[in-house]
Amino acid sequence: MADLRQLLSQGRKRIGLLVGAGAPLAIRTDGSGKLDDEGTPLISGVDDLTSKAVAALSGTEASAVAAIIKSLEEDPNVESVNIETILSRVRLLQSALGSSEVNGLDSVGHEGVGKNICAAIGTLVGAYLPKDRCAYNEIVSWISGTQRPHPIEVFTTNYDLLFEEAFEAAHAPYYDGFSGSYEPFFDPATVSGDELPARWSRLWKIHGSLGWKLSENGVIRSGGRYENQLVYPDHLKYDLTQKQPYSSLFERLKSFLLTPDTLLLTTGFSFRDSHICAVLDEALAMNSNSSVFAFQYGSLDVEESAVQMAYSRPNFSVFASDGAVINGVKAKWQLGPPPKNWLEIRATFWENHNDDDSGYFILGDFVKFCRFCALSQSVDFEINSTTQVATEADEATD
Repeated sequence: MADLRQLLSQGRKRIGLLVGAGAPLAIRTDGSGKLDDEGTPLISGVDDLTSKAVAALSGTEASAVAAIIKSLEEDPNVESVNIETILSRVRLLQSALGSSEVNGLDSVGHEGVGKNICAAIGTLVGAYLPKDRCAYNEIVSWISGTQRPHPIEVFTTNYDLLFEEAFEAAHAPYYDGFSGSYEPFFDPATVSGDELPARWSRLWKIHGSLGWKLSENGVIRSGGRYENQLVYPDHLKYDLTQKQPYSSLFERLKSFLLTPDTLLLTTGFSFRDSHICAVLDEALAMNSNSSVFAFQYGSLDVEESAVQMAYSRPNFSVFASDGAVINGVKAKWQLGPPPKNWLEIRATFWENHNDDDSGYFILGDFVKFCRFCALSQSVDFEINSTTQVATEADEATD
């Protein structure tokens, strides 16, 4: 953590972020849009997203999906029933039925079900940033707060526009692969290059985004939350990622990791997306000088997908709540005697239990991860029971 904090503060290393669905799930707000630890998540998790998307259907579509859910629950080969498995079954029926009917719907009917589910997903993930400064504002403050020889590259599977809002609120320039002002178009040639200044961060929406739509000449960015040409979580996901703009965005992720001396930090990502894991695995195998630090919210037992990847690639490290896998070695956390002035810094990544001296690693929480990054340039801390306040000191600590 000392080494990581130093890397984050210096701004000299090539650093990227891979941000998954756990990021907005970690931010909670009350009914008025203000931050509230006891409130509801900014964007629902998979289970809640599934129930809400299904509830948006009506009539024959609702009864057809209810029948699909029942068949999935009875299928021993299906590990869990969620929006991904439901959409996969809907798309399979769409491609196989033709004019025949199952549960009252033919191929065209199931196509409509898929579109309506996807439209519901687009609505559910269209949240705005809270009224208070939140984790997205803090991570952008860290990104834009240092002069860098290499831009920070943010890769995200999320469809929301929360990063865009945070960058623009801070007047921090970023590039997302689109060029133009009337109907910005996706430009693969610029995505693969590095001609823009380093102060322009890169934001790569590798599963698509709200506001994207298809035109005669390709994908354009509409500037709103209404269009949703997204890579939705179904069995066609891998095929869709082989097309533009997704193929260029995945190639950018691969080329980033193939660049010497790079570090990719992941947060809110479960490592259950096989197509993304394949890119990471291949790039790490080809370039031993790049590294991935995966900050996971759960325990090592829960984060099995990330742990298995860490076993096969020594330059892939997992930091879970109760332990880590570093250089292929799995072990529980054990605190040692802290260096001078380190207890306050430790509080930014470690939380003690109330009933004993044990504790757990907290950077798997997106909110805590962003705070850790934002505080990396501060040299003097004052910790109280509810907040962590950093102030500039006259001289650096040891």
